[in-house]
Amino acid sequence: MIDSLILEDMGRALSYLKREAFEGKNVLVTGGAGFLGSWICDLLLSLGAEVVCLDNLSTGIAENVNHLIGKSGFQFAEEDVCAFKGDVKFDLIFHLASRPSPEEYQQHPVETLRANSLGTHNVLEMARKHDSATLFASTSEVYGDAYVIPTPETYWGNVNPIGPRACYDEGKRFAESLFMSYHEEYDLDVRVARIFNTYGPRIRADGLYARAMSRFIAQALSSQPITVYGDGTQTRSFCYVTDTVLGLLLLSMKEGAAGEVLNIGNPEEITILNLARKIKETVGSASPITFHTLPKDDPRRRCPDIARAKGLLGWKPQVSLEQGIARSVEWFRRSGMPRALDASLERYVIYGQSNSEQTEAR
Repeated sequence: MIDSLILEDMGRALSYLKREAFEGKNVLVTGGAGFLGSWICDLLLSLGAEVVCLDNLSTGIAENVNHLIGKSGFQFAEEDVCAFKGDVKFDLIFHLASRPSPEEYQQHPVETLRANSLGTHNVLEMARKHDSATLFASTSEVYGDAYVIPTPETYWGNVNPIGPRACYDEGKRFAESLFMSYHEEYDLDVRVARIFNTYGPRIRADGLYARAMSRFIAQALSSQPITVYGDGTQTRSFCYVTDTVLGLLLLSMKEGAAGEVLNIGNPEEITILNLARKIKETVGSASPITFHTLPKDDPRRRCPDIARAKGLLGWKPQVSLEQGIARSVEWFRRSGMPRALDASLERYVIYGQSNSEQTEAR
């Protein structure tokens, strides 16, 4: 799945990267057919790397990487990260394999925990065997419902370890601890990126896989109600996909960054209700905005402190929210994504409620 819009975005990201940092390297990308993983595969191949894309297609989709099949330097392995046995030396590993969408991972809590525990252990053992530099795609979810906003990497978190989101939150927290333990005990070169909300081309909008940004865009384009949970005053900080992926690649290539933990996200905070309104305006949609019961343990605010990433990598987001939404809407239109949505989106919209529980925001 690639088009001129994605190629334009890739070109901008590539202008910030050094080809010599990746050329000729053998790289494993777990979760490589997913949203972020597929962008990483594309950029690495463009930089001359040899790429093994590992994905069991539980949430990743083959369409994200089908344009790479048959290309020199690219291999696709449809396997579970918990069982994969790499028989070659990887110079660099990006570990992204996990179910990322809250409603979806809550339907698969054991598998989500397995990917971030057993899967992470398997990846680190491969890395230890071959002394591979390894980057872990962690998440802002490790902070839980943070009391410190903007949230720095030094904040320890406010997480419910047995709540409905724990399979993801605690799985990622465990994985971070395992990464740092391998660094301390085996002197393994590891880097941890705590990724905040990311959006853009290739993000899924179907059923339980959808997240706020993609769901709102799909609903606006298909003239369905735009569903906001709670009163919409909760905030998030949305980073365009090329900015996020650029941050990950810069962190992976940075000399002397072993053992570093960095926030990768956009510090521009917006309420969910204002996001829905902005998307509705960008699309030119007549969709009503409706309100629904807020899920348990949904964080009230989320905004990263990115001072460390700025200082160490010279990185900060380049794409404004307005630009990113416009490009995302255009990609959804080009891809025909709204027309491809089925009843699963409607089931997600209801989210266990009757239509009588919805109220319209005018």
